[in-house]
Amino acid sequence: MELGKCQEILSLRKREHSMEILVVGGTKYFGIPMVQKLIEQGHKITLATRQTTQDCFGGHVKRVKIERTNPASLKNAFSGRTFDVVIDKLGYCSNDIKYMMEAVRSEKYIHMSSTAVYQPKVIDTREELFDGYHKELVWCNRSDFPYDEIKRQAECALWQEYRDRKRIAVRYPFVTSKDDYTKRLLFYIEHAIKGMPMHIDNLDSRMSLIHAKEAGEFLAYLVDKDFEGAINGCSDNTVSIREILDYVETKTGKKSIISSSGEAAPYNGEPDHSINTDKAKKLGYLFSNLNDWLWDLVDYCIDITSMNVR
Repeated sequence: MELGKCQEILSLRKREHSMEILVVGGTKYFGIPMVQKLIEQGHKITLATRQTTQDCFGGHVKRVKIERTNPASLKNAFSGRTFDVVIDKLGYCSNDIKYMMEAVRSEKYIHMSSTAVYQPKVIDTREELFDGYHKELVWCNRSDFPYDEIKRQAECALWQEYRDRKRIAVRYPFVTSKDDYTKRLLFYIEHAIKGMPMHIDNLDSRMSLIHAKEAGEFLAYLVDKDFEGAINGCSDNTVSIREILDYVETKTGKKSIISSSGEAAPYNGEPDHSINTDKAKKLGYLFSNLNDWLWDLVDYCIDITSMNVR
C-alpha cells in the first residue's frame, strides 16, 4: 500500500477513536508528558487551570480558566458541557471530588491519587490494601487533615458517592525526574556533596519511585481502557537511600554526614515497601525498571550540584 494511503487510514482511525477529554491541571511536571501523549493519540483536549502557568501545547488544546476549589467557578466553566473523560490531577480532598463531579458530566473520571493512601505501604503493596468503599467518608477541605488522609477521603468520596460513571484512581509513589520541582531526590545529593548533615530515619528502607514521563503517559494510556477501580503505577524494583548515598560517595568521594541534628530528609517516614503493578500489566502497560533511569538521574543531580560548589 502507498505510504500516503497508509497515513490517511491511520489518521482516520485516530479521528474515529478521538475523545473529548477534560484535563484539570496538566501544565506542570508529569502533566506535560500526559497531555503530549493525549495529543499524539488524537484526542480533543480542554485544559482547565488557573492559567498562571503558560503551557507548551499551542493550538492543540482548548483552554478554560477555573479556580479548582471554588464550586461556583467550576459550574460556570462547565455548565452544559459533557466530556468522555475527565483527568483530574488536582483533586486532593473529598470536597474537591464533590465540586468537580457535580460540575462536569462525563462517562469516565480519572483521579490522580497516591500510594500515600496505604496504611502503611508494605512489601508488594496491592490496591486492595486500601478500601475506600467502606472507610467512613468525611467531607473535608485540603487543610483539614494531613496529606495522606485527605487523599483517602478523596477516594472515599469517589467510590461511595459517584457510581453513575466509570471511576479510576491512579496511585503513584514519589514521582521524580530532572525537572522535579520538589527537589526531594536532589536534597540527598546536595547535602552529601556539600557536607551538610542530614537526619535520615529510613536509611535502609526499600522504596519505590516512578519517572515523571511514565507517570504522565500511564494516565493517558488509561483513557480508553475498559477498567474501573484503583490501580498502582510504579517503576519495577526498589532502592534504598543508603544505596543512593553510597553511589554518590563512589562517584564523588564525598561521604554523607548522617546526624539526628541534621536537616530532616524529604523521604523520612517511608517504610520498607514495594508497589505491585500487576493490574497495570494485565491492561498491557509495562513500567520501566528503576535501574534503567535512576542512576542517570543521580548522575545529573551530581553534575548540577558539583557545578554550583566550584
